[in-house]
Amino acid sequence: MPPRHPSAHAAHAARLVILGRDGILNEFREGHVKSIDEWVPVPGAYDAVARLNHAGWHVVVATNQAGIGRGMIDMATVNAVHALMLRQLAEHGGRIDAVFFCPHAPDERCDCRKPLPGMMLDIGRRYGIELGGVPMVGDTLRDLVAAQAAGCEPHLVTSGRAAALSDDELRAMAGQVPGTTIHASLGAFVDHLLQREHVPDSESGGLG
Repeated sequence: MPPRHPSAHAAHAARLVILGRDGILNEFREGHVKSIDEWVPVPGAYDAVARLNHAGWHVVVATNQAGIGRGMIDMATVNAVHALMLRQLAEHGGRIDAVFFCPHAPDERCDCRKPLPGMMLDIGRRYGIELGGVPMVGDTLRDLVAAQAAGCEPHLVTSGRAAALSDDELRAMAGQVPGTTIHASLGAFVDHLLQREHVPDSESGGLG
C-alpha cells in the first residue's frame, strides 16, 4: 500500500476524513483511469475538500487500484494521475495529505483491498489515531463494509457507482452497515459534517 507520506503536522491531527477516490473525487470509469486524460473530477468535489481543509480537517484517500495488479496500469501512471489531482486540488485551495492505495488484483488475497480494513488500519497507525468516529466516505457497499471493519463512521455518496441505484436500493445498501449516512455528493457530506460540528454537544450527543 504505497502512500504519500503524511506531513508531521498532519500525523498528529485527530480531525481526519478518509475518502475513496473513484466516484467521489473523479468520475468512475469501468475500465479504470489509465492516463491523466481519463481523469475527470466530479463537479464540486475539489471545492468540498477545500472546505474541509479550511475548517481544520485533514483528508486522506484510500483507494483500490486493482488495475495495477491486473497489468492495466503502471505505477508511473498512477503517480502521474495523483500528481494531477493534487495540482488541480491546490488550484481550488485544497489539499489531500496522503494517498493510500491497494495495488493488488482481487485474486491476490491481500489484506488491504476493500472491503478488508487494511488500508484504514494502516492510516490509523501512520497518523497515530484511533479510527473510531473517523468519517469514511465511499460509493459502494464494499467501502461501507471496510469502514465498519476499521471502526470508521460510514458515509455513502451517490455521485459515483451508487448513482444507478434507486432510493429503495440505497436504503437497503445502507441498512447492511448500521450507522451509514447517505449524501448526494461529497459537497453534501461536507455540509453535513460542518453543520454537525456547530451543533451543541447536548444536542449532538457529543459528535462533531
